[in-house]
Amino acid sequence: MKISILLPYKENFTTQYPGAVSLFVADTTKCSIFKKSTMIFGSTNYKSFLSKNYTNINLSKKILQSSSKIYVNNFIELQEKQDPDLIEVHNRPRYIKQIIGKLRIKINLYFHNDPLNMNGSMKINDRIELLKNVNHIIFNSNWSRNRFYIGIDKELYKEKTSTIYQSALKVKIDFNKKEKIISFVGKLNKAKGYDIFCGAITEILDKHPDWKAAIFGDESREQINVSHKNLKIYGFKKHSEVLNFLNKTSISVVCSRWEEPFGRTSLEAASRGAAVILTKKGGLPETTNHGIFLKRLNAKSLCKQLNVLINDDILRKKIQIKTYKDFKFTHKFISKMIDDLRFKVTEKSINTRKDNNLFKYLKILHITNFNERHDGRLHYNTGKRINNGFIRLGHNVLQVSDRDIISNYRNLRDPSGAKTLNKKIINSYNNFKPDLIVLGHADNVSSDTLNYLKNINKDLKICQWFLDPVTKFGPDYENNKRRILDKKKFIDANFLTTDPESLNFEIENSFFIPNPADSSFETLENYKHDCENDLFFAMSHGVHRGILKKGKKDNREKFLKILTKKNENIKYDFYGIQDSQPIWGNNFFEHLSKSKMALNLSRGKPIKYYSSDRLAQLMGNGLLTFIDEKTHYSDFFNKNELVTYSTIDDLAEKVNRYKKNDNQRKLIAKNGKKKYLRYFNSNLVARFIIDKTFQVNKKNKYIWF
Repeated sequence: MKISILLPYKENFTTQYPGAVSLFVADTTKCSIFKKSTMIFGSTNYKSFLSKNYTNINLSKKILQSSSKIYVNNFIELQEKQDPDLIEVHNRPRYIKQIIGKLRIKINLYFHNDPLNMNGSMKINDRIELLKNVNHIIFNSNWSRNRFYIGIDKELYKEKTSTIYQSALKVKIDFNKKEKIISFVGKLNKAKGYDIFCGAITEILDKHPDWKAAIFGDESREQINVSHKNLKIYGFKKHSEVLNFLNKTSISVVCSRWEEPFGRTSLEAASRGAAVILTKKGGLPETTNHGIFLKRLNAKSLCKQLNVLINDDILRKKIQIKTYKDFKFTHKFISKMIDDLRFKVTEKSINTRKDNNLFKYLKILHITNFNERHDGRLHYNTGKRINNGFIRLGHNVLQVSDRDIISNYRNLRDPSGAKTLNKKIINSYNNFKPDLIVLGHADNVSSDTLNYLKNINKDLKICQWFLDPVTKFGPDYENNKRRILDKKKFIDANFLTTDPESLNFEIENSFFIPNPADSSFETLENYKHDCENDLFFAMSHGVHRGILKKGKKDNREKFLKILTKKNENIKYDFYGIQDSQPIWGNNFFEHLSKSKMALNLSRGKPIKYYSSDRLAQLMGNGLLTFIDEKTHYSDFFNKNELVTYSTIDDLAEKVNRYKKNDNQRKLIAKNGKKKYLRYFNSNLVARFIIDKTFQVNKKNKYIWF
């Protein structure tokens, strides 16, 4: 899994003056199972970074544009090359809108501060939009999390948020080497309660001359002076130096006035086995299981608690040991929580069932031409076959027949019917809430609609299947190419009845699928009968009219005329050419049932694996079937299951040969039907579509993949 982490603008991800966010990211990344595939992005003027996984974003100032917007835009540009599976934004909710407008990548948002005091999450509507647009929101305390939900129905969104505390390094502590030291770490201001500490510490040191105090921190904006012979102010020190000092500290004081979202200083003191005195402000109570809480925010109350710990060595040591022993928020522990969440967010929304390795029930919105307006004439189509496969696998499928809607809803305000179609799709999504949208030649579904659906549900998967030929030398090449690529930005997987590697253009996440046979459609067993006709072929011109269009030319007509002349003793049964009208529905199967053999002849120049859905109907119903060897179907079927030909002369010879050898004809036809229905059936094709769309590598073996 590739992860990109975006720090707040000007966050110092450096050994010099690192903040809580930087330390959290650096420490947890080091322990992550994804540490080698994680890149951290930030902007700082310092040169000594906390991790090798860091990229510093250099900014070029633009007039009338904020530096933070430039910063995020530069980050977005870098992600196009980085191509991460997950983006994690830390402590800047306002960045989210800018990112989702340009990237279609899963996003987690981390809050390290009070969400009600941050741009982008102050208002209720802002927070609701965040819940809708990001995959998960992580808080550093339950206090912060509860603040976020103020004014929002928590039950509606509770699964989209988690609390993951900050972490600290837990080292081995020798409690016999603890010194009589009281420490204060943090900003030296009133918000941190530094004035309270100063008001108490001189009195304590006077009363207990064998004790010392140590202060780490600085503050240029406030001057609170304190001095004592047993007190030392170290100023700002490296994080590692402070931690080492805490190893020998006996008591740590965290007396904040302000509502701390969490409190890293008390957490680190607890990890080093110090007895921690703290206030009940914000998330501070969540930092340790054995803290001593101040009843009042004043020096008198602090003096009282300090005296209790100083005067009772046994109690103090007991608290120290329990604090250390029960400390579990280690870098490793928290990193595992983060990694588990990453798996949860990026895992495919389908899991496996134990029986037959099938997926759990999905809700699938299947949008294609189901031909409702043709009164069953086009019932036996690939869309129906794939749909049957989804249903047989146990999934809940909502059908939307796009071309029927367009046809039925055209009016003066919407001449094409496309506006109505897209509105109905959005309404169908809202009413059904599918896990997966499957498009089949759904050209009138707009990119705006798909963009909208992807924005409201980052977990939504969208795929498309495409059956028409996409050979450069075939019919409608440029148009078919455009139809496939138009929606590529929003498509998670493409499924073609052509080998994707054989195309003259690249389609990301594209896979070959065979034309599926369906056990409820392909019910004939021609190999069992002595049929009256020898060779069957049918093609169609204009499915909407259902009749042969005048003046319509097809390169296959010339081929078929030559074939008939070469084998005049063969009884042909051809439809859709010359004056023979196309046949549909049950009429198609009635004529099909009368032939021993069939020709699979597709439009255009043969290309690897391309065939129309005719192949499923021919082989699936037990006819010996001929196909051009350039289609490479010999990769799937041997000569005892499917007959290939190299030239028209070769085809003519083989048609004549199998007419004379009826037993061999029947055997090949029987084997072909058996194999096609076993390995190219609608259930397997439907399962393959789900597997590859959700990028789940199953043990299911597909002979075509």
